[in-house]
Amino acid sequence: MSLRSMVSFRPVLSAFSLVAGVCFASSLAHGTLAHAQNTLPAALQAKVDAIAQQVLAQTGVPSASVGIVQDGKIAYLKAYGKAQLEPPVAAGPDMRYSIGSISKQFTATAILILQQQGRLSLDDTVSKWLPALTRSNEVTLREIMSHTSGYQDYYAEDYSLLPMKHDTTADAILNNWGKKALDFDPGTQWQYSNTNFVIAGRIVEIVSGMPLMKFLQQNIFTPLDMRSVMNSDVNQLEQTDAHGYIRYALGPLRPAPKDGAGWMFAAGELAMPVHDLLLWDISMMNQSLLQPASYRQMFTGVKLKNGQDTHYGLGVEVRNRQGHPVISHSGEVSGFTTENMVLPQDKVAIAVLTNQEAVGAASAIAGKLAALLAGLPPSAAKQSKDQAQQIFLGLQNGKIDRALFTENCNAYFDAQAIGDFASSLKPLGAPLDFRQIKDELRGGMTFRMYDVSFPKTHVYLTTYRMPDGKIEQYLVIPAE
Repeated sequence: MSLRSMVSFRPVLSAFSLVAGVCFASSLAHGTLAHAQNTLPAALQAKVDAIAQQVLAQTGVPSASVGIVQDGKIAYLKAYGKAQLEPPVAAGPDMRYSIGSISKQFTATAILILQQQGRLSLDDTVSKWLPALTRSNEVTLREIMSHTSGYQDYYAEDYSLLPMKHDTTADAILNNWGKKALDFDPGTQWQYSNTNFVIAGRIVEIVSGMPLMKFLQQNIFTPLDMRSVMNSDVNQLEQTDAHGYIRYALGPLRPAPKDGAGWMFAAGELAMPVHDLLLWDISMMNQSLLQPASYRQMFTGVKLKNGQDTHYGLGVEVRNRQGHPVISHSGEVSGFTTENMVLPQDKVAIAVLTNQEAVGAASAIAGKLAALLAGLPPSAAKQSKDQAQQIFLGLQNGKIDRALFTENCNAYFDAQAIGDFASSLKPLGAPLDFRQIKDELRGGMTFRMYDVSFPKTHVYLTTYRMPDGKIEQYLVIPAE
């Protein structure tokens, strides 16, 4: 559910959050909220605008809702592009976007709240609540929320899978994936897995005796005045919100499919406007919701048993970039990709919400804004070439060897997808370079990312490869 780090019991959204969310959104004309709170100097606003507009133009992403905290206060809220394409509707900063895996830090906070109440401990094992899961007597809550448990990811791909056409539950997900053999011994490796947070969410429900969304509403959203949060896993975003889109290679934007209910749950169920996400960022910056000890646990990179730092705390990535502590996470669900960064010492936070899946525009905008506002250097990935080039050349000509792909990926490559790949990629001509820039394990598969260069442009390619060599994902996305 995330290009970088990424997305079931179906909780009932509380009446308060539904009513409050609708009232908040409907009470604000597009741009009113942004105009009231934009305090950046005009010259800096112009630079922010230029960055957002340039990335959207380069990637073709329909819209971006951008929020900035400076000096610990909301300083800039503005949306760019179109939230809806047909009929065209301009994006507004009051519109909700699904935030995907950024939801995980809220689930982690729920666990920490229960620990503060003395109802559980991060050192408890999963077996205390879910004894039927694989080696649950060896896996701790800390390992669950830091992705060091070994449980295999049930949703590593950047597109909707065949089973997601139908509703599911957290318990069904755990019966299928939580009982598989672990990918590694607990605490010995780091591997991103959405399954971990389905486990964490179910534990919150079991311990608290209430649906996860209700617990979050009572203990996080209401205290922080986050009035527009909704559960987009169970409920459709409204006509006044952004709509999600998908693109096959460089083909036209198309409405993203709506997954069946229950698939996102505690790993990626939340939707909100950028304003509400910034309220959350400010609470992390000021450490105003939890006790200091809880924030230390959340923001400290968990170490493997060999002492290696994972640079991942509890539901958040934690890095130090040239002396700047950075707490961040990306998110992706069907039709949406997002990025959230908090720089606590700089009193800066950046949230970028976009309405297209499997594309790096949100991360690109956030990274450029971090460089602008806090002097952070842009990150770069390196690696080399892979045999995926031959598949790429075949798709340019509308040809595909289906023996190379899994059932899920073959379903993704229907006639529409193959046609869009060919019509958009063939005019680019033969690639000048096919360079691998990322290689990592995920969900029992190998994830690789490539930079494919042409005379006048370049694109990114992401693949997931199963242990038997079959390809589970092959996506081409515009370069930011």
